Amino acid sequence: MQHIVKTHGYNLTDLYGRHAKLEPTEVQFTTDPSVLQKADCVLVTVKSRDTLAAADLLRTHANPNASIISFQNGIGNAEALANQLPHFQVIAGMVPFNVVTLPNGHLHCGTEGQLCTESNALLSPLITLFEKAGLPLQQHAHFKEIQWGKLILNLNNAVNALSDLPLKEELSQRAYRQCLALLISETLTVLNLAGIHPAKISKVSAKLLPYILRTPDFVFKRLAASMLQIDEKARSSMWEDLQNQRTTEVTALNGAVVDLAKSIGVSAPVNARMVTLVQQAEKGLLKALSGRALLQTLKQVPLAS
Repeated sequence: MQHIVKTHGYNLTDLYGRHAKLEPTEVQFTTDPSVLQKADCVLVTVKSRDTLAAADLLRTHANPNASIISFQNGIGNAEALANQLPHFQVIAGMVPFNVVTLPNGHLHCGTEGQLCTESNALLSPLITLFEKAGLPLQQHAHFKEIQWGKLILNLNNAVNALSDLPLKEELSQRAYRQCLALLISETLTVLNLAGIHPAKISKVSAKLLPYILRTPDFVFKRLAASMLQIDEKARSSMWEDLQNQRTTEVTALNGAVVDLAKSIGVSAPVNARMVTLVQQAEKGLLKALSGRALLQTLKQVPLAS
């Protein structure tokens, strides 16, 4: 990425048609961790697998008075950072929108949403800065519910990655939606048993999602028009990871459901199966699956116990 930025700068676009071009000289890009000493606020956006490595860098180089916001997918990254950095103020955050990396420094935001964090008085001086950047910050008192609400939506990351299709095209096909409905239904069952009530993140509540997702295409397009208000270019970050031969975050997403189920003495076989499929794809042992093929594979697992 550093070479790309030095050569092309950044070309920033979104689904609303906004466009900003930053020349290479306008972007302060460095891999020198010593710059963390100057930061009053550090945004951690690494993959879940790199959380502990990020904590090591912050412990060594960051200003101990800095606020650290974990804008990462999955559950427990902020807690992991806080455990490793007991003298720092770590705040849990969530990014609801999708950004895909295109060639030559082109970053495209293809879905909507506002940044969220858990409520914290230390964020007060930063609110205006986020607003000026066009990224207003919403604070929530019950943030664990927000995280699980987001994770439910992120369950589609694996479906999208295995489909090898843009998000809009994938969600327009009933078989893929039925796969997602299976994953969400199982997750809702596990969350209910664990006493966790996921927050409503999208325009449709999590409890209604499986029913809506299972409807025929012509019904879905009417009932869930807002879900299809996605840019044609938008894809999941997990798809991008597979395309670049990187380890995905499937263990932090679908795997989080499996782990929660185990912690309360039940199972989540559909999500466990999805973890296995994505890990096979990471190793190059599995190519793109049609909606019907993926659905058949997920339906073959035993019922949750």
